[in-house]
Amino acid sequence: MTSRSRQRSDSSRKAAGARKSSAKLWGVAVCGAAVVTAAGVVVSVATGNPRASAPSSAAPANSAPQASGEGIRELDGVPVGYPHTQEGAKAAAANYTTVSGSSDFLTNRAARHRAVSVMAATGTAGTATKRADYAARAAVSALRGDNSRVAAGKAIARTGVLSAHILGFDAHGAMVRLWTTTVRGSASGHATPTADFQSVTVTLTWEANDWKLKDSSSATGLVAPIDERQASNVTSDFADYVPAAAEDPVMSGSVGRDGFPAPYGHTEHGARAAAASATMLYGDPRFFTDDAWRHRMLTATAAPSVLPSVTSDTDSTARLVVQNRGVGADGTTADGSELITRTAALATRPISYSGQAASIELWTASVGGVAGKDETQRPQVAFLRMTVDLVWLDGTWKTTAVTPSEPLVPSPPAMQEADPADNFADLGGAGNAPATA
Repeated sequence: MTSRSRQRSDSSRKAAGARKSSAKLWGVAVCGAAVVTAAGVVVSVATGNPRASAPSSAAPANSAPQASGEGIRELDGVPVGYPHTQEGAKAAAANYTTVSGSSDFLTNRAARHRAVSVMAATGTAGTATKRADYAARAAVSALRGDNSRVAAGKAIARTGVLSAHILGFDAHGAMVRLWTTTVRGSASGHATPTADFQSVTVTLTWEANDWKLKDSSSATGLVAPIDERQASNVTSDFADYVPAAAEDPVMSGSVGRDGFPAPYGHTEHGARAAAASATMLYGDPRFFTDDAWRHRMLTATAAPSVLPSVTSDTDSTARLVVQNRGVGADGTTADGSELITRTAALATRPISYSGQAASIELWTASVGGVAGKDETQRPQVAFLRMTVDLVWLDGTWKTTAVTPSEPLVPSPPAMQEADPADNFADLGGAGNAPATA
């Protein structure tokens, strides 16, 4: 068990210890051999005007479904090769935002310029490079913690995409609004890395058979308070998530014909992607409100050996959540308040890997609650860690267990008050779900 900050009181210790036994909480559902995180998330509404007008949504481009990860590769640290679909646009917006907030991008000028040249649309690289350099300079104080200078190898810079909403889409371009949480700081010194929330508007153009970055702007996003049962970790606890120890998740934007991302490649990268997607799907609001969707999702992600027990236990959990929150099949309460749930992956790292089995640890941020007038149900964020066990079966990776471990909790956003519950009212629903890995 990692060391914990002195910020945790005796009462919060007792509350944390009770988490596993309380089915009313957002975090944990027991699934036979698997313990699955079914926590929620939020979506971002714009807090500023986008810099460019959104492309028309009148003529959406669609292509045949693709297998997960098909075509996705990395060039100078940037995932490229997206499908010409709305999901592909969401994935490109998410990945470009994650790359732009990564430690290497913010601390290595040469790597940053190479990445910008890969992401940027024709004619925009110069302006994009200047903006990236400005953002990197602005990030220095956050990345050094309480040290005198930034230690690139100790820098913590992780971005989790909680939601992605298509503002406009056609065959030539897309505009995507992301709601993200970031964690920035250093694994050395004494200052705990700090969480933040951003609303990011990404404008893309379809160019050279791929989505390219035309423009991006950001503003402070809706702030969900950190669950009061979680206390901030000490800085050394974050050492497993410095650049050399963990990777950012990569969204593919590709789905199978069943609407779920499969199959995955027979590689460690494929196992990481399968683990990230399964975790994100467990945090989708449809997990709680749509029995048929949940059963299809479990069939797509879980190994047949654990499917019956996982299905039975998650059915029970979903029923308890909707009953305790008073939520109907449409995801709303009697007074029109909306269920808000999402889970975002901040980072992945392998525990073990072979050609037939893998164990992947994920660091996640989950937000759950109800958007409405009742402040007692206001969406809150929980920062969790979990190990996903997978087996290679029938040409893809399938989960056999999802086991929570000691949480990894940053400090709350500095000098920011949590937004009222009803501010999240426009952020729920399946249409705001981010692309999966």
